[in-house]
Amino acid sequence: MNDCCSVIDLRQYTLHSGARDTLIELFDAELVEGQEATGMHIAGQFRDLDNPDRFVWIRGFRDLPARADALKAFYYGPGWRTHAAAANAAMVDSDNALLLKPLTLGAGYPRLDSVRPDAPAGSVIGGAVYHRGSADDGFVAFFTDQIVPVLAETGAEPVAVLESLVAENNFPALPLRDEVVLVWLARFADDAAYAEHRRQLDASPGWRQHVLPELVSRTVRPSQELRLRPTTRSQFR
Repeated sequence: MNDCCSVIDLRQYTLHSGARDTLIELFDAELVEGQEATGMHIAGQFRDLDNPDRFVWIRGFRDLPARADALKAFYYGPGWRTHAAAANAAMVDSDNALLLKPLTLGAGYPRLDSVRPDAPAGSVIGGAVYHRGSADDGFVAFFTDQIVPVLAETGAEPVAVLESLVAENNFPALPLRDEVVLVWLARFADDAAYAEHRRQLDASPGWRQHVLPELVSRTVRPSQELRLRPTTRSQFR
């Protein structure tokens, strides 16, 4: 497995209309290295292609104690104090956050020593968030045995598979969603490749007749589909 992190935050921010590019410019320029200096790994920053007012990002930590230490160091430090007002002015809601642990981090997931690019990306990071009833529901086996083969057949081999880390939030200043999920993410070369995956998936008899009905029965509310464009400095692209 990729040596990145044993704890991962998936954060989805709702922003004021028209504020996303401003926040991304600030984030990419001022908030990446400052967080990584405290021990975090800023693996991915994205525009949600289906919601112009949503910014999605992923950060990782060595373990839970390291998470607490890093968050305290950053949010009570000079870097955040300098830019907090500008960042918060863009946000309507920053509480949509999930505490996760990796089941799979493949070769396409950024490593701690991955080069950080500085160029626009045409790729798409696609995936889904599945909302589960409990941590012992057998969903991981269902996902591995039934969903992953169909995803792979339709051009969406997961790069990252994550599930909820059921643990107390050790930095309560940043709230977390209290639910159990499984998240998968895959890389597509461009919009056309993502669209072709969706076309093949929707046309798959096995998916429509067998896997999708069981997926619906095993989840407590509709899945969130993710279709994300990496920002200029996102490592995951």
